[in-house]
Amino acid sequence: MRLVRQIPHEHFLVSLHQYNNNYLLSITLDDYQQQFKIPVSELQNIDQLEQQLNPAFYSACLQDFIRMRERWLQLIKPLQND
Repeated sequence: MRLVRQIPHEHFLVSLHQYNNNYLLSITLDDYQQQFKIPVSELQNIDQLEQQLNPAFYSACLQDFIRMRERWLQLIKPLQND
């Protein structure tokens, strides 16, 4: 896997990798990660992708992270009582 670009963001770690004819856009916050797979053939200009990463996209990612954390805590809560 090859790192293509780190994309600056004040709260998330945003990186774009290339692997097996795909770009992998990774959005990371603490212990949680969201990943989007984009075929290389469908992305002609990486700069355009970066421009599309707007506040609405990041806001939706944050909401997804909150839901991920809630699901995770529900899953491990019974295990912590043992």
